[in-house]
Order: sequence, then structure tokens, then C-alpha cells
Amino acid sequence: MQIGKVKRVRLGIFPTPLQELRALSEELGGPRIFVKRDDLNGLALGGNKLRKLEYAMAEARDLGATAVITTGRVQSNHCRLTAAAANLLGMKTYLILVGEEPEMATGNLLVDKILGVEELRYVEGDSYGKDSPLEEAVRELSEELSRRGEVPYYIPNGCRPLHGALGYAGCVRETVSQLHELNLAPDWFVVACGTTGTCLGLLLGSHLYCHGEAKVVGISISRPADFLNEKLEKGWEEATGFLEIGAGMPGGGPRIHDEYVGKGYGIPTPEGVKAIRLLARLEGLILDPVYTGKAMAGLIDLAKQGLFAPGDVVVFVHTGGIPGLFADRQIPYLQ
Repeated sequence: MQIGKVKRVRLGIFPTPLQELRALSEELGGPRIFVKRDDLNGLALGGNKLRKLEYAMAEARDLGATAVITTGRVQSNHCRLTAAAANLLGMKTYLILVGEEPEMATGNLLVDKILGVEELRYVEGDSYGKDSPLEEAVRELSEELSRRGEVPYYIPNGCRPLHGALGYAGCVRETVSQLHELNLAPDWFVVACGTTGTCLGLLLGSHLYCHGEAKVVGISISRPADFLNEKLEKGWEEATGFLEIGAGMPGGGPRIHDEYVGKGYGIPTPEGVKAIRLLARLEGLILDPVYTGKAMAGLIDLAKQGLFAPGDVVVFVHTGGIPGLFADRQIPYLQ
């Protein structure tokens, strides 16, 4: 099946800008670095989940959903964008968040409240697995909504891998077109890797639009590389099976780096904070401490190690997350 025939609802402003980071490239002595500004895609302060939601919400609408249930951490970018997308389509949003309810809503949680989320529930404990407190809470809420006459649609944290693959293959197509105007082509994509959907889509896009020649580097922000690679392999099988293309991952798969995680999810690293300040002062580009700060720290370190050739074209995907800068737990790290 062609991607263009998969149902999609337009939620964002695309294509997003492609900006060359000349000062950073000069600072590193090469390669030629660009940033794909998916933080500027037009809905509720932007972010990478919007491309995925265009497919998830199209499916929800086709199924006659009146309410969307989704999950994430208290400062989830995905939850913020899901709520905004549901508002556009006239659906209610119910969020189940992992963590304790804070005394004051800041960052993404504050935006969730401004967006008018129908209900927020909080759970603690392991957030993964079929028998986790989170999944049990999803089942209970779905049953409650059905009894009330709602038609609930569940979007897992970060969206299904298939929706991520479809959305970010489209991002590669956009980028290839934008670089073509400059007589260039992408050699590398570098991106923060959390739920793997964005990384999966970049791989699919490389296969479809770059003859598999654009390599993908995923910078883990929380999980071990082995875990992420296993998820990517399963996601690749689902996506290529759905599209009936029967192909192996470009270059044997992505290069996943987990050495930039630091102490864990949502905890800034000294290198990530340094990267945030460097990009702000060199390029006026604002990154976040959870995703893009760590990913940029990885790009800078890998460039210094010589992974990229001086003439390579490297595209850093800005996945958004800017409201996370204003979360109360981040402020002490960033002042």
C-alpha cells in the first residue's frame, strides 16, 4: 500500500522549516548540520507526536470515537498534543499520567489544563507491561466511558509504532525535498529516541525516499539500546508488513546510543544542559532538557569522535518539548 493512501487527518502546518546551523557546524569543524523544526508544526506549542497523531486520530474518527484515552508521564509532550488534536476534532480527552499529582501544574501539565482535558488520573508503579497499574487504569477507564455511552479510543504513549513510522517517513520526504532545493541530500538523521516511533519512521523514510542511503542515529533518553533495538525490529516488521514492501532496515538498522541517558528519564545531564546553552547562544535555538538537549549532546560528542565526515549533511530532528523547560523539577538544573 502507498503511504499516500493511508487515511490521515491534517492537524499541523507542514512542511516544517529546515534551518542550517552554520555556527554550530563551524564550532565543530564540520559536518554540515541542519535542524528540522518539528517544534514549529503549529499546534499547542508543537512537537514530533503531531505527525503520528495525524494517523492515530484519523483511525479514531473512522471508528466513531467520542473520547480519546492516552497515557504518559506527568510532563508528557504526547499528552499535550493529543489533547489539542482531540479538541480540533471535537473529542474529549482523558489522561492517565504516571507519577504523583503535583501541588502546582507547570510545564506541559499546565498546558493540559488550559486545553481543558476532561479528566486527569494519576498512577504510580511500573508503567510498562500488560499487567501494569497503568494498563489496568486504561482498561477501567475505557469500561467506564463505554458504560456512559462514550466511544473511547486508546492511544498508547507516543502512539502506535505504525503511526510513528507513517508520520516520520513523511518527515524524511519533506526533508529530502527541502535539501534538493539546495542541491543536497541527507547523509544522516539524528533524533532523540524514547518510544522509538520517530526513529522507526526515519528508517522507513530512508528506505522509501533515500534508497536506504540516509543513516539514522537514535540518542536514547531513558532506555537501554538493546531494548530499543528490539522495539524497532518489531515496529519495522509491522510497518513493512502493513505497506507490503518486504524490506530490511536501511544499513542494517539505526545506530542507537544509550550512553547519553544519564541518571534516567527526565533528569537533565550536565552535557545536555551544556548543549542547550550552546545552541541558544550560537544559533538562538531553544532545546529542551528531556529529549533534544540530550540528543544534541550526543550529536556533538559523536561529531567530535569523527562519526560524521566533514562534508556530510546531518539533519537533527527537533522533536519539540519546549514546555518541559518550564516544569518545576527542571528549573534548578537550568538556571
